Amino acid sequence: MKTIVLIHGLWLTPKSWDSFRHHYEAQGYRVLAPAWPGLQGEIEEIRRDPSPIAFLGVKEIADYYERFIKSLDETPILIGHSFGGLIVQMLLDRGLGSAGVAIDSVAPQGVLDLPLPMLKSASPVLSNPFNYLGTVQLTLEQFRYAFANKLNEEEARKVYEEQVIPGPGRPVFQAALANVTPGAVTHVDFANSYRPPLLLIAGSDDHQVPASLNRSNFKKYERSQAVTDFKEFPLRSHLIVSENGWQEVADYALSWAERQLAEESEVGALKVA
Repeated sequence: MKTIVLIHGLWLTPKSWDSFRHHYEAQGYRVLAPAWPGLQGEIEEIRRDPSPIAFLGVKEIADYYERFIKSLDETPILIGHSFGGLIVQMLLDRGLGSAGVAIDSVAPQGVLDLPLPMLKSASPVLSNPFNYLGTVQLTLEQFRYAFANKLNEEEARKVYEEQVIPGPGRPVFQAALANVTPGAVTHVDFANSYRPPLLLIAGSDDHQVPASLNRSNFKKYERSQAVTDFKEFPLRSHLIVSENGWQEVADYALSWAERQLAEESEVGALKVA
């Protein structure tokens, strides 16, 4: 049985992957969607007391998923959303996973684009330096702008009430300040030609991580000989993994990954022959 590991993003939990998870399981995959460290438990419980994740940073999250992946009995396909997309890029750079898909991915160190919608989306965290070691709960208005700008107010409110939790501020500061931070924890080796294949997926109407940022991220890999692809979906917001049209995104991501694995298997068979 092939395994897929889904990595969620900031302000959300593995519940954000429910549509993808059920869709892939119906196709015979074993799908695992572990929560970030400290985020185990019910959403209501996390909202009441988010203190266990207050000091959580990008490296701690990446290291946690590295340990999880190494504990598995087979090498999984990795699919991440938002900060989860950044974690996927970091894990692939470490040689983990058979293939990786980064959806609306937060950019690693070295991507210099700072689109205004992204700055506005991050302002609830970055506007207060004390948020670095705390947690931030987005308001419904902030969530709708950053994540759900393609949903009407009623639809956005439903997602907000069912899924949104406080998020640690530290990862946002680490990503925002990466290009002025020596040895930033969001670093990846863009020239690494030995990492597994990577697909970057963008949504054209994403405010949190605009498609222009994903394209700049993709171009950074041009010196690598490893497979790197890019796909932009029109009329998609940052909530691309669960809003209307999610199945098209899910199918594209999986068919791309399956194609990479099939090609790798063919190359391996030719070498043996």
